[in-house]
Amino acid sequence: MNSPVTIIGAGLGGLLLARVLHVNGIPSRVYEADPSPAARRQGGMLDIHDHNGQLALRAADLMDEFHAIVIEGRQTMRVLDTDGTVLMDKADDGGGRPEVMRGELRRMLLDSLPAGTVRWDHRASGVRALGKGGHEVTFACGCSVVTGLLVGADGAWSRVRPLLCDAVPEYAGTSFVETYLFEADTRHAAAAKAVGGGSMIAPSPGKEIFAHRESGATLHAYVQLTRERDWFAAIDFTDSAAATARIAQEFEGWAPELTALITDTDTAPVLRPHYALPTGLRWDRLPGVTLLGDAAHLTAPNGEGANLAMFDGAELGRALAAHLDDTEAALGAYEEAMFARPTADVVFDGAEVQGIDSEANTAQSLVDMITGPVR
Repeated sequence: MNSPVTIIGAGLGGLLLARVLHVNGIPSRVYEADPSPAARRQGGMLDIHDHNGQLALRAADLMDEFHAIVIEGRQTMRVLDTDGTVLMDKADDGGGRPEVMRGELRRMLLDSLPAGTVRWDHRASGVRALGKGGHEVTFACGCSVVTGLLVGADGAWSRVRPLLCDAVPEYAGTSFVETYLFEADTRHAAAAKAVGGGSMIAPSPGKEIFAHRESGATLHAYVQLTRERDWFAAIDFTDSAAATARIAQEFEGWAPELTALITDTDTAPVLRPHYALPTGLRWDRLPGVTLLGDAAHLTAPNGEGANLAMFDGAELGRALAAHLDDTEAALGAYEEAMFARPTADVVFDGAEVQGIDSEANTAQSLVDMITGPVR
């Protein structure tokens, strides 16, 4: 390769790709819209799976660094009924899904790259094909770059994807409302007891509450509802008290230690609508460009997104290293394997989880899927 690989987006997938390329002696440049690494919150806890995310980190030669940021004990898993009854309390058994903070994982990847690899404050504003596999990317700052190999790692609303297909994300029918409770063991003791030492889920048809105990005594909750976008649009999320009260109203009759994860939030509730690309999206091979992560196969949150993005990055990096003199062969092999991988199935400990709208989306059904029904 005569010029650095151009990667749009410094998310986990793009950075993992840059790291695997670096390990294999291939230069890259990552262009990121954020003005700095600390410009915005990087999200909460991630469980990094042994069958994809950890394989990616192994390819990046970062397993020791990864183990150093794992938060011990956070694989504890609780399932609660809506009345607060604990139906399952699964201890952290040191299994295959250790938990880390997304921000720490991103920092680890950034630290593993040569200085200057990531160009901050470069928001892609347009991409055009130049022919013979060349592409020009223009940025909001007024500058541009021409590249012979362009990788769109720029998420749901990718600027690179339109080069390959006309698909656009569509609303998936559900949204999260995200809350945080700080110093929970002393200030929100009932909610902290309900969540326990790791993660907690209280499912119900059409609605559920999922929470994580993050580093320290922070509880991070994702309140999921099946509602149309117009329903959420009618809620004034700039009025935190009114918004939390309206969301909590949908959980009337639930145990107060669960609804406290909504009403007692220490931050303004944040609406996170879910979007998805068509399942099984494919495109015809176009010389000099490809996609990874959410840019290629966005789904509603299912626990696999970050893991798959990193796995994509590792697989693309390995393919390029294996075909140094034939980039198109590398991209073709990478895309063929990526298209064949499932992205939408929700699986926990080998059990396929029911969709939120299923009548079987109950605490007991979830426990039965994980442990098997009591005989």
